[in-house]
Amino acid sequence: MNQPIHSDAGVIFDHIQDQMIDRPLLLSPLTLRTIQLRNRIVIAPMCQYASKDGSPTDWHLVHLGKFAIGGAGIVFGEETAIEPLGRKTYKCAGIWSDAHIAQYRRINDFIKAHGSVPAIQLGHAGGKASCHGALKNWIPLTPENSPAKYSPWTVTAPSVINSSQQWPKVKEMDRQDIQAALAQWREATLRSVDAGFDVLEIHGAHGYLIHEFLSPLTNLRTDAYGGDREGRMRFALEVAEIVRAAWPQTLPLFFRVSAVDGKGGVWDMDDTVVLARELKARGVDVIDCSSGGVTGSTSMPIVPRVPGYQVEYAHRVRQEADIQTMAVGMITTAHQAEDILRNGQADLVALAREVMWNPHWPAHAAEKLGDEQAYDLLPHDYAFRLHRRDEECNMPVNRVT
Repeated sequence: MNQPIHSDAGVIFDHIQDQMIDRPLLLSPLTLRTIQLRNRIVIAPMCQYASKDGSPTDWHLVHLGKFAIGGAGIVFGEETAIEPLGRKTYKCAGIWSDAHIAQYRRINDFIKAHGSVPAIQLGHAGGKASCHGALKNWIPLTPENSPAKYSPWTVTAPSVINSSQQWPKVKEMDRQDIQAALAQWREATLRSVDAGFDVLEIHGAHGYLIHEFLSPLTNLRTDAYGGDREGRMRFALEVAEIVRAAWPQTLPLFFRVSAVDGKGGVWDMDDTVVLARELKARGVDVIDCSSGGVTGSTSMPIVPRVPGYQVEYAHRVRQEADIQTMAVGMITTAHQAEDILRNGQADLVALAREVMWNPHWPAHAAEKLGDEQAYDLLPHDYAFRLHRRDEECNMPVNRVT
């Protein structure tokens, strides 16, 4: 497991661990570089399709703010595009302009004020850009199914896989395009610093641009960015290098992988372990283990959607690449999350749809795990009233008021 950079942070963490040895591991602090998390609970990125020209809105303030109020350790915003053409939809988030910075900072200031750590996931949709939103199952934009102001655009990808389809139109990235993309990753990282984020994650999964470079099913290149696994990893590693150089050394860097491709894919766990080792060597602190996004005609099976279906990916990466990991995927109960950590399968657990249903999941999980400080994950005014309620409930029924 990686150690904090500053020894004083490590001393503080050790002292807190000694004080809280009997607390559930889920609720124990964790130090990543110089950032101390109050617990191991992460709110995973959830695309909202509610941005305006890339900027977050009041919806995002409320959507993300309630998770900080609910007691989470890290609160991720949604996947955030490094350039306009890298969005999936016109309503996706972005940070390609300095005009976006103040809007993100407003939200981040609120998240920090309530004890959580704000995080951003930077990404580029690659060949999956230029589409409708989730409610229309991300079908490609076409001149026929889109109003003029939401017209389709030409997307960029490592290779043109199907040139016969009308939309989306795909441009294979040349060396100039790759260098331009790397520069955009750098600029987006610097804006993320200015916006007050304390954790940054590179999205290298789900069939988006970086994953498209990694998989031999979507990368048919014959230059230095294609061919064998080393060539196909080149773009991902260059992104990690340029982001790490622009991101403060005091702050942690995550990288999301699709540990295995989808049904019929080719990229597998052996590939992911090699990638994770190379990412660690370039200063990545945590591997966020997801799956899927690229499918094909091989014998690779579909990943079954059962509780904790991606946890073993995080476990294997943690063991074989000797790097901290985050588990995500149908983690819904407090005891399930605690067991993942106790069994050494991951260092962090991330939830998405479960916290849509219950944004106070961290505090409720603490209660279910028997933690006497469950209320204290909530804002002080909330905790005060809840403690008072419990005191009153234990008083005699005929008490004088």
